[in-house]
Amino acid sequence: MATKKQQHLALVILALCVVEASGFSPSRFRFGRPLDGSLRVSSQVNGNSAGSTQQQYNGDNSNGVTSSAASMNPYRTYSDYLSRLWRETNPLARKKIADNKEFLSVKHTRDCVRGDAFLNDSVVSMDHRQNLLDACDTFLEDTKSAAAEETVPVVDVAANGKPKEKKRRSVSFGATMGAIVACWVFSGNFIFTGLFTLMTIAGQLEYYRMVMNTGVFPARRISVIGAAAMFLTASVAPSLHQVCLPMFGLFGILQLLSDRDVCPSITDVATTFTGMFYLGYCPSFWCRIRLLGPLEPTRFLPMTEPLFAFLKQNIGLLAFLPKALPVPVTGGAIFIFWSWLSLAFSDVGAYFVGRKFGKTKLSSMTAAAGKTSPNKSVEGVLGGCVVSAALSTLGAWAQRWPLWPLTGAVHGLILGFLGFVGDLTASMLKRDAGLKDFGDLIPEHGGILDRVDSFVWTAPYSWLVCSTILPALRSMTR
Repeated sequence: MATKKQQHLALVILALCVVEASGFSPSRFRFGRPLDGSLRVSSQVNGNSAGSTQQQYNGDNSNGVTSSAASMNPYRTYSDYLSRLWRETNPLARKKIADNKEFLSVKHTRDCVRGDAFLNDSVVSMDHRQNLLDACDTFLEDTKSAAAEETVPVVDVAANGKPKEKKRRSVSFGATMGAIVACWVFSGNFIFTGLFTLMTIAGQLEYYRMVMNTGVFPARRISVIGAAAMFLTASVAPSLHQVCLPMFGLFGILQLLSDRDVCPSITDVATTFTGMFYLGYCPSFWCRIRLLGPLEPTRFLPMTEPLFAFLKQNIGLLAFLPKALPVPVTGGAIFIFWSWLSLAFSDVGAYFVGRKFGKTKLSSMTAAAGKTSPNKSVEGVLGGCVVSAALSTLGAWAQRWPLWPLTGAVHGLILGFLGFVGDLTASMLKRDAGLKDFGDLIPEHGGILDRVDSFVWTAPYSWLVCSTILPALRSMTR
């Protein structure tokens, strides 16, 4: 009979084999937009009009790679995407965005002064009005060429200025990504933390690129380093995890004070802290959860005995697994697996329930939530929470939680609600910045932040459940 360690490790290997047998190949998908340049915005003054905006891809292939070559290699795809994000958030990009905003502000002022409403209501003399127009014209002439070549990173709009419609999401692609994520959860602490750190670096740069497009310039460099440090500390030195946010917040303030020629604004400081807290500190709790708990057999483990007996007799798979080999499965990993499964199916349940029965818009409950996500309905939110509760109850039974019908259902309801709040948070940020998606890394899904919004606020809560509430309940029910 195979040992529990051998069985768990064999399950991980089998999952990887299933992913390989499914025919998934990164070359079949184009991860994001062609890496041949950025979306360009040119603003020109045309008579009394407010200017025309033309948005197109720059075909100069400035990244030095073609999209087909990049999509063949996931590492190349990620590194090219990260390089593009870093380039589009560097000081030169910040200066171009600021110059473009100056250009548009002066242009708007000139158009207002030329208008009939200004002539009828203004108490300014004609000479002063003409002097102001001359100054605006001189400024626009000096800066028009630079503003016309302005580059604005990844605004997901079509040529007519309307948001581009997303392609329909592939079920097979979503299932394949789910299988890969499941293997990632059970891949071990170092691989789990390492991939999470790479994701948060890209997510941070997506966030700061979005913020910069609104004219706010946070301390990007120290914020990215701080967020990555929070993930690594949560996995390697969890006792120091709590001090990462205040320490790197201090370092962020020092960077703002040392790198700027002018006094940093409140929004610069606020967005710096928000990036570290929202995309670094909160989701890094998943890495702490990954370390928790001894490996205890779930109720599904006995069901795999016939499978392992068959593999041992006919394939000899378990013979290659030494007993001393560490198993990358912990109690925290199993908790993460069921929690993420509940969150994923919560989105699915919310979509189908809202599509079938959704009649009550969120605006009937709160005006701000309705304007943030006008297509969501109260019925869809409730449906997502119910589906999450059902999956969490099954997970609580499998993990032998105390009072599993009650604890599993309550845990699932809270997960579903917090996932919904995370989705609203991301929608609020994108709507304020005028974006459809944070990025274009994942085909049919957008950027990193578009896929992890439901997992941000659920991480600290899940840590509280796994580290404090469940152990307390187990001690009370013994």
